[in-house]
Parts: sequence; C-alpha cells; structure tokens
Amino acid sequence: MNARRARHQFGGASRVSAEAIGEPGKRTFRLLVASGQASGTLWLEKEQLYQLAIFIQETIASLNAAEPRKGKPGEPYREQEWVGPPTSVEFKVDKLALGYDPSRDAFLFIAHDDEEVEGGPAALTFWTSRQQAEGLADESLRICAAGRPLCPLCHQPMGPEPHVCPRSNGHGAIQA
Repeated sequence: MNARRARHQFGGASRVSAEAIGEPGKRTFRLLVASGQASGTLWLEKEQLYQLAIFIQETIASLNAAEPRKGKPGEPYREQEWVGPPTSVEFKVDKLALGYDPSRDAFLFIAHDDEEVEGGPAALTFWTSRQQAEGLADESLRICAAGRPLCPLCHQPMGPEPHVCPRSNGHGAIQA
C-alpha cells in the first residue's frame, strides 16, 4: 500500500474523531477527518473501528514500554495540513491500514474505499500525532462499548427481546 499514490492526500489532520449514528443494533460508524479546507467522512463497520482502536492502543503501549517518555512530552510533530481548494470526500472503507513513523512520532492512516480496483491507489491518506491517535482510540472504544451488551455465553449482541443463546441449547432465555 503506497501512501504516495493516494487519490486524496490530506497531510496532517487538524481533527480526527469517531462517531456512531443511530440506535444500538442499527448504528452506523464513521471517522471524521479535517485538514485545512479538506474534510473526509469514512464509513466503517463497528469491528473495523474497534480493531483500529485496539491497534492504536497496543502500538502506543509498546512504544511507551520501549522508550518511556521522560518529563513533559515535547511538541508533537505536525504534518502540513491540506493547502488545496476546499475538498470533501466520503466513502465506505474497505481496507484501513495504519502505520507509525518513530521519527515523526506520528501515525499514517491509509484508507481504501469499497469500490477501489484491486491494487489501485488508496482513496485517502492522512497523518495524526500520537496524542490525536490516542484520543481517537479512547473515543472509538467508548463508542463501541455503548452498543448492545454481549451474551456472556456466546458473545453475540443481545437486543431488548429475550436472547435465545445457541450455547444454552435453547434452554432458557437470557435477558439483556
């Protein structure tokens, strides 16, 4: 995945956030990205958002374990924001890749849309500081956890109606 071949290269994100729209069980998820006069709406599956958050947290934890920061953290690296004309992109994410550049202490997001030709350029790339990525991970996990509770036996989402768990062989319904 070559970030330099992306159709839209936003540079450094001034803002990146996660959002869920709708009622639990019928929610849709998206990342909102802003950089200069450019904005992006990336529609994701809940599992994609959850895995993104986990990966960011694990990466930051391994960085902190390898090189604990001493004293106050320095000014985070900032990639130049979008300087082109006002631009807005919106698409459903098929693949989302994340990289970390230790020399910049920054994360690179590479998003591919679901209509992309195999092997074609990414739809969007952007950079975030470690602090932005950490905030996104925390926000994403809160959003994912705010959904329907999971059955303690089969780990499937439970709705307001009684849940007939396949692991209980149909004996008894579990209430959410």
